[in-house]
Amino acid sequence: MARRLRVGVIGCGLIAQVMHLNYLRELGDRFEIAALCDVSEDVRSACAREYGVDQQFASWQEMLTQPLDAVLVLTSGSHAPIAIAAARAGIHAFVEKPMCFSLAEGQAMIEAADDAGTILMVGYNKRYDPAYLRLVEEARTLRDLRLLQITTLESPLAPYVEHYGLQRSGPLPKDLAESLTEDNTARIAAAVPNADSLSRWAYHVVLLDSLVHEFNAMRGVMGEPDRLEFADIRETGLTAIFKYGAAQRILAWVDLPGIARYSMEFAFHSPERRLTLSFPSPFLRSMPTLLVSEDGEEKSPRSSRTEEITSFRESFKEELVHFHECVTRNKQPVTSGRDALHDIALCEAVVASHLSRTARDEPSQTALATSRRKA
Repeated sequence: MARRLRVGVIGCGLIAQVMHLNYLRELGDRFEIAALCDVSEDVRSACAREYGVDQQFASWQEMLTQPLDAVLVLTSGSHAPIAIAAARAGIHAFVEKPMCFSLAEGQAMIEAADDAGTILMVGYNKRYDPAYLRLVEEARTLRDLRLLQITTLESPLAPYVEHYGLQRSGPLPKDLAESLTEDNTARIAAAVPNADSLSRWAYHVVLLDSLVHEFNAMRGVMGEPDRLEFADIRETGLTAIFKYGAAQRILAWVDLPGIARYSMEFAFHSPERRLTLSFPSPFLRSMPTLLVSEDGEEKSPRSSRTEEITSFRESFKEELVHFHECVTRNKQPVTSGRDALHDIALCEAVVASHLSRTARDEPSQTALATSRRKA
């Protein structure tokens, strides 16, 4: 029988209510939800009733004094302070993306976990999607890959979550709200100190909150990019062009708030075959990701298209299974803190390239090396 971990959940907002708490309960043979923490008394009390949790805390500092095996850090803002404190308390940590707001914060998180011998895992659920794992297998068979397109069309969130009956938080006390805002602002300014207001907004809301998923999934298939050739930030979108050997990777994020048709696609193009992975909204439980394969015969009109549903297993559940395995078997996660730090480096590199209008070699690695030297 698997060892059952006592976990505390810090942050009981949207992603906790839609995904993590639900799947922790389904995985009751592996996890016991031992404690909940949220700044909103209404939210944490409602979640405690729903999931039968006795211990509730308004302060994560107080929660970390409890006898816990692990915490899930699902708050907004940087996860660095909580993850570092958890490691020092000997508690394993699963942190939702983004892991932190800067390279310096991320390195401090990794060092704290290394010193304590605890597991630090970042919640990139797409890396655990069965269809994504199939894409990784199939992409290795492509010869002469010429183009990879990653396109994300953002859409309104409410239509995807209103059927869950979520417990909403009321307005936070003014001093607390101001303190949280000031903390975020200071951390973003430290990460991209020379950025203008548009670039700071994009770094926080577009890159850290959204595109870290795309960066991490891209790196899971392709490895580290050779070069960031171009980056452009606008109020309605972001474009970046990366080079992998002879292949180009074009990333486009576009905000389209008028239509509830979220779309995120990875499209691989080679002369003989095309692969497209289409992700559904991340807020729809067990909605399958679609893998499409297209091929043909040279100098022939014949071509074919195959649509594959790989599985209905939920990636958010699969990543929790992996976290349990890493903690109980003392193994490093696929999406470890050390791996995820490369995505923070890419976020910083995109802003720097946009501001300077220059390319950057090895953007996910050079910034890390520079940051380590400064430290």
